[in-house]
Amino acid sequence: MPAATEPRPAHVLRTATRADLPAVLALLADEERVVDPSAVVVTQAYERAFAAIDADPRNELLVLVDGGGTALGCLQATYIPGLGNGGEERALVEAVRVRADRRGEGLGRSMMEQVIARARARGCALVQLTSHKRRGDAHRFYAALGFARSHEGFKLALQDRS
Repeated sequence: MPAATEPRPAHVLRTATRADLPAVLALLADEERVVDPSAVVVTQAYERAFAAIDADPRNELLVLVDGGGTALGCLQATYIPGLGNGGEERALVEAVRVRADRRGEGLGRSMMEQVIARARARGCALVQLTSHKRRGDAHRFYAALGFARSHEGFKLALQDRS
């Protein structure tokens, strides 16, 4: 009689590899539609950025994939040491995306719960994120996860992006 095998999870959040880069860039390219990863141009700037994230133990680029390896979501977690709050580390979560045609299935919640668990296991005292003011649905999503609007954020562009 063959040994019973563990059921394979439907979705896995794992560290992104270089092979995932086009799919991650496709997720980041457009929040409102699905972008074909084969249509994404991976520039040298993206290659350098990915290599820097991959080599840095304080950074994780994570990708949510289905059983067939298709990227359904992504996020970046950066672990920041600090002297505030008794010297405790905090996690900064950025670039959270779920494929436009897969929203509403609980994938974003799953990703966020898993990254929060990773931060907790690492000993972080806090998970923080920012979200563009125009993303009302995302704000309601983060509030439902227990995130509080505790601070006002400010940014200063150092390069003209027009």
